[in-house]
Amino acid sequence: MRASLIQIAVDPDESVNSRRQRAASLIAAQRGADLVVLPELWPVGAFAYTAFADEAEPLQGPTHDIMAKAAADAGVWLHAGSFVERAADGTLYNTALVFTPEGERAAAYRKIHRFGFDKGEAVMMGAGEELVTVALPQTTLGLATCYDLRFPEMFRGLVDAGAETLIVAAGWPERRRAHWTLLAQARAVENQSYVLAVGTAGTHAGIQQAGHSIVVDPWGEVLAEAGADEEVLTVEFDPSKVAATREQFPALKDRRLGLTRPETGK
Repeated sequence: MRASLIQIAVDPDESVNSRRQRAASLIAAQRGADLVVLPELWPVGAFAYTAFADEAEPLQGPTHDIMAKAAADAGVWLHAGSFVERAADGTLYNTALVFTPEGERAAAYRKIHRFGFDKGEAVMMGAGEELVTVALPQTTLGLATCYDLRFPEMFRGLVDAGAETLIVAAGWPERRRAHWTLLAQARAVENQSYVLAVGTAGTHAGIQQAGHSIVVDPWGEVLAEAGADEEVLTVEFDPSKVAATREQFPALKDRRLGLTRPETGK
């Protein structure tokens, strides 16, 4: 399976619409990939809180439609990163979208864990409530966004729902880059899953982004890692390695806590 992680730079001097069109062009260049992934809140910037309300869109707004067309034009499964969604009741959400190679929306995931410690995203946006997986022909994706990476119970929930490849779309700051790499590897090892984690490059709202998108295999080995600047990180990986790893080292079968066990008859 071939995946391309688009570590797009968020430049405050570039308009949101211009960046949408540029992202579509970057996606078009990935024809031949099975899966393309964009980072968190790339249209506006993950830390550009003051722009969230002005740039919010309905679920099926400009970002949705441009990304749907881009997926169809390239013939790829597309995790289109996330954008600021304005729901019908006015609530804002940090919402990720996945499209099929035909340009149909396969899933929408509203970020569950909001970052900010009682400010920024944490108070401006609503919290998602549902875990989301997407079945591709080769693997089942489990969707997560940025701060979600710090909550291992969420990833165990995704694995219980059938996830084999964990996607983390992020706008992770440079000052905590060590955590980004460590946590991506930890989520891969403990869940015996691939982790494809893609962040933004550039600086927005005065926050330098970490970049360093990373692909980790089920044993925790780093298959590929980007640098700090805008780039497309492309990697080929074998989805069957998840089942093989879980069979060779069946740690997940030894779980004792946090399981919903079926009742047994007497």
